[in-house]
Amino acid sequence: MSELIVWHDGSCPLCRREIALMRRLDRRGAITFVDATSAEDSSCPVDRADLLARFHASEDGKLLSGAAAFAAMWRQIPMLRPLGLAARSPAVLALLERGYRRFLRIRPRLQRFVARAGAA
Repeated sequence: MSELIVWHDGSCPLCRREIALMRRLDRRGAITFVDATSAEDSSCPVDRADLLARFHASEDGKLLSGAAAFAAMWRQIPMLRPLGLAARSPAVLALLERGYRRFLRIRPRLQRFVARAGAA
């Protein structure tokens, strides 16, 4: 099993929900989740603004971002492992990255929606 560290935006309501789901699915505790907004976090491998702008993970010491980081996380979760393994294909990873970039464009609107829904 590889060592996986995932950095997430703990101030983002959308990210908090997703990471809560991943924590529940990670029954083996194979993933180390790090809130990149934490003042105590000194493990940030890149500029904090860059870390918060895109999803990042470190798999066996190799820094990944975007769809590649999600795929690494999925490989650690038995239910999602087939998708993570499929993403080892350059064509599949490119398709996932394209979708992730589209998601990033609507992320601010989704964050506001989730924040409003949580407040209601």
